[in-house]
Amino acid sequence: MPDRQSERQQWLKSLPSRYGLDCQSEEPASADASFRSYYRLKGEGGKTYIVMDAPPAKESVAPFMKVTALFEKAGLNVPHIFEADEKAGFLLLSDLGRQTFLDVLNESNARELLTQATDSLIRWQTSTEEGVLPEYSRELLSRELNLFPEWYIARHRQTELNDRQKSILKICFERILQNNLAQPKVFVHRDFMPRNLMVSDGPLPGILDYQDAVYGPVTYDIASLLRDAFISWNEEFVIDMTIRYWEKARAAGLPVAHDFGQFWKDVEWMGLQRHLKVLGIFARINYRDGKPKYLADTPRFLGYVRQTANRYDELRPLLYLVDEIEQTVPQYGYTF
Repeated sequence: MPDRQSERQQWLKSLPSRYGLDCQSEEPASADASFRSYYRLKGEGGKTYIVMDAPPAKESVAPFMKVTALFEKAGLNVPHIFEADEKAGFLLLSDLGRQTFLDVLNESNARELLTQATDSLIRWQTSTEEGVLPEYSRELLSRELNLFPEWYIARHRQTELNDRQKSILKICFERILQNNLAQPKVFVHRDFMPRNLMVSDGPLPGILDYQDAVYGPVTYDIASLLRDAFISWNEEFVIDMTIRYWEKARAAGLPVAHDFGQFWKDVEWMGLQRHLKVLGIFARINYRDGKPKYLADTPRFLGYVRQTANRYDELRPLLYLVDEIEQTVPQYGYTF
């Protein structure tokens, strides 16, 4: 049985000669938390291409192909699909470059780059069509939240919750879900963060890693962008950028809350759902998939969870529960 690399090379050699692919030039382009892998190779005239390799038993390229078409329809800069073998799990894509926003972001360019990101986000959201993407349902949101007790608390922290702690988690999860599900729905990228935004030759940003897109809460992507897994900003900057996004979203006719105070709460509660989910995912990636590097960023997410839970009386029990699990007594500060 041929190995995956041999299958990929055979597929590349079968493609039309007009691409001028140099199969020997193949090199890893990036890796992510999934089973997909990406390779860069040279083509005719110095042009480079990206090959997505998604083993069919582990990943399907169909969602990526579908969402790519939606992004292109909205006029956004995403990898163009030149060739596809859906059954084998291979795609030949345009190359959006080597630098992500995460690679280049600093205090001097953050406002400009994140403004470009929010402009693209609004364009994506205003292209929303109901019934096209899977819904970010209660079941899916709940399943994501439950990654936190299953993988972070039980597996990573080796902690078995008592009945009181289980009750606290259940009540707080329900409060979070009620807020999330009450929000208006739009297209959601679901991982709209600097690591997935590219410094590209085309319009900024180039957008990647959107195959899990859904139809869900309007605040999800802005929460992902400004409360990132790999870089943090001071809260004054986050609030300022959130206000700027909110003003543009209102002007574009997006269904955001008319009062910024309510919108900010929605962003924070949506972000909290994501932060708890990511803590579970990072632990799962370590223990199930053998990728330990993501665990290094769990303190950032614990900080996000504590910050939000401390701000709202309804979520304060979650704050105390996290402190019990982490066996810490941190100092809390208030913004307002």
